[in-house]
Amino acid sequence: MGTYNIIFGFLLSFSLSVATASDHSPLQDFCVADPESRVLLNGLACKDPKTVKANDFSFGGLHLAANTSNPIGSSVTPVTVSQLPGLNTLGISLVRIDYAPSGINPPHTHPRASEILTILEGCLEVGFVTSSPENRHITKVLQKGDVFVFPIGLVHYQRNVGTGNAVAIAALSSQNPGVVIISSAVFGSRPSIGSEILVKALQVDQGVVNYLQSIF
Repeated sequence: MGTYNIIFGFLLSFSLSVATASDHSPLQDFCVADPESRVLLNGLACKDPKTVKANDFSFGGLHLAANTSNPIGSSVTPVTVSQLPGLNTLGISLVRIDYAPSGINPPHTHPRASEILTILEGCLEVGFVTSSPENRHITKVLQKGDVFVFPIGLVHYQRNVGTGNAVAIAALSSQNPGVVIISSAVFGSRPSIGSEILVKALQVDQGVVNYLQSIF
């Protein structure tokens, strides 16, 4: 019995160490990103703390509406570590999303972050799809002041269903959440995914695949 307890304790401690190893807390007050560094690591190298300025922790202009004159009728203004170096190692970022009437933020995923969306103006239909094999579509219409969360890695979208422009702010649980727009990834990859693969996967004819690959 004693041997069993020792083995169980070892396995438990090992599993806990593995479970927490991928999400360490910062080891210093801050690590402002140094875009000039040639050091390659999982994230961005730090500036010398003695050279850090207040502007490294600041971003301006998020009150300004973005241009939504494009085929999808929306525009995303990101505030990730690329725009705000002080976010490095902090595990957070945000975006402003502007929507023209009937505009959409097309189905996409964030491979490294969950997202919490707050409606500032307008009315949005939002939704996400659970993983296979269930593929359950969870959707809701949101009004000004409403909040909705999209779990990490799941396909999700937003659509402006109001009569005017809409604005939302989304916070994400990564300094660099990434984005995979499903249509662009499938039909706009370079080099292209083989059309014979897409024909079989999507159960459509070759002409449909050729057309979609031509517009992405």
